[in-house]
Amino acid sequence: MNRIKQLNSRLANQIAAGEVVERPASVVKELLENSLDAASTRIDVSIESGGTRLIKVRDNGEGIEKDDLLLSMSRHATSKISTASDLEAVTTLGFRGEALASIASISRLKLTSNVQESSTAGWSVSTGTAETALETMPAAHPRGTTVEVNDLFYNTPARRKFLRTERTEYQKIDEVMRKISLSHPSVTLTLSHNGKLLRQYSACETAEDEKRRIANVFGQSFVDNAFYFEEENHGMRLWGWVALPTFSRSQSDQQFFFVNDRIIRDKLITHAVRQAYADVLYHGRQPVFALFFRVDPKLVDVNVHPTKHEVRFRDSRSVHDFIFRTIYKLLADVRPADTALSTEDPVAVSPVQRNFSLGTGSTNARIGEQLQHYSTLLAEESLPEVDDESDVPPLGYAVAQLHGIYIVAQSRQGMVIVDMHAAHERITYERLKKATDEAGVISQPLLIPLPVAVSEAESDAVEEYSEEFKSLGFEVSRTSEESLIIRAIPALLSRNNAEQLVRDVIADLVSYGSTSIIREQKDAILSTMACHGAVRANRRLSIPEMNALLRDMEETERSGQCNHGRPTWSELSISELDGLFLRGR
Repeated sequence: MNRIKQLNSRLANQIAAGEVVERPASVVKELLENSLDAASTRIDVSIESGGTRLIKVRDNGEGIEKDDLLLSMSRHATSKISTASDLEAVTTLGFRGEALASIASISRLKLTSNVQESSTAGWSVSTGTAETALETMPAAHPRGTTVEVNDLFYNTPARRKFLRTERTEYQKIDEVMRKISLSHPSVTLTLSHNGKLLRQYSACETAEDEKRRIANVFGQSFVDNAFYFEEENHGMRLWGWVALPTFSRSQSDQQFFFVNDRIIRDKLITHAVRQAYADVLYHGRQPVFALFFRVDPKLVDVNVHPTKHEVRFRDSRSVHDFIFRTIYKLLADVRPADTALSTEDPVAVSPVQRNFSLGTGSTNARIGEQLQHYSTLLAEESLPEVDDESDVPPLGYAVAQLHGIYIVAQSRQGMVIVDMHAAHERITYERLKKATDEAGVISQPLLIPLPVAVSEAESDAVEEYSEEFKSLGFEVSRTSEESLIIRAIPALLSRNNAEQLVRDVIADLVSYGSTSIIREQKDAILSTMACHGAVRANRRLSIPEMNALLRDMEETERSGQCNHGRPTWSELSISELDGLFLRGR
């Protein structure tokens, strides 16, 4: 076996570079973060050949002192932390002191900086061969810093072979720029490739400016199909843009989450957002969002991963619940009407649908009674007379039923088409959920208590989250270091595999501090009930019945999608209708 020996500094730096620098985009990210930490208000990025030949990042920040230039090229050299306690509240994007040294070890790097206003007072330092000593040289440069990275991976050809095409590497850099433009709207950013200016994000001064920047990153269609929000609770603040469920994608490439201005990827955050969208998203689709989260730096550990893409929250359960509940409520409030309509509207709403309640007795026994159709209404089948168009409700008034499937209504803007089964399904489903929530969780004792063999960690989790298990309708206790006994489970899920149910709940509680398993399975049952009880295709509805359905949609949470995530209604404006018939041409 070979003897242990000390690695030389250059080889150590190249190994460290393997952790920090995966591709040209990694270099751009590290250099941009340094520029932002230097309080820059403008950063210009120029690249050639997808960043493999040249990456040049120039900023107007505070600059680096002449005597610190050489030190900045050393490993573990930083101005951002000095003691171990500083790691408990990191407020800068970069802090590890490895970026420049790592990048310099796998490229030909030149660093030029100036801390003074005079453009002739700058200094520079360049890396050369391993035998060439670093030294500072005078250089004309305005206040700020420029880093030039030439021939990336020139001395590590194995790494260079793993790079993709020039176009792909450019796209990765472009994505980094997009993310930084979102997290730092007050900074002007430009990106040039092979001498051509391709991206320019001007500094934002107003909310409208920020909206335009969002449109530059996501496209105008995102802005047209998303809403902005702000929410604060117990020292946590969440704000940003969330797209409507119908504006979803097949990939998760349009999901940006920032913690204290740092872009991160975190399974806890992803789970919270997915859980919030679960009831309205079509199968396999991904939500689109740009979310910003701010919390006391002492409550988040950013020193989890060399690339700083991951963080660890001190109270992960509170963070998960706050994000989930905020977005869940936002999506619930998305409906055709911003406020509930009065019962004194020209067309009254069915009393049966308004006073929906489970009452007493078993759910299955009462379900037929609760899913009554709109057939109790009797009124003239005509369009109500409206003196003022502002009195027309969001979904308008029904004029016809099409092929026994769709309701056609005249709205203020034009024409609304509603899938009556999908709409009624959502209305019934939401009322079933509300009724069961108000009734509380009912436990179903098992005929024979079920012993379950588990790991010691799983047993510990049952003890730690004993109150959570009770609130979910479980009666489960620890009988030894590695065994449990299940005596009761939620009544609605009495047909489920009790052991697997408990194991799934344990896994969620350990990973996220909360679980959605019970709610999801309960909702699946209620969704099936609602689907079977909703009005079917070819069910003939009168005009008053159709109008009652429209009014209920306007008051029902998440009524824009059915229980399976399909849209329940669509609208064609007058201008769109005119376009179909070339009117005005």
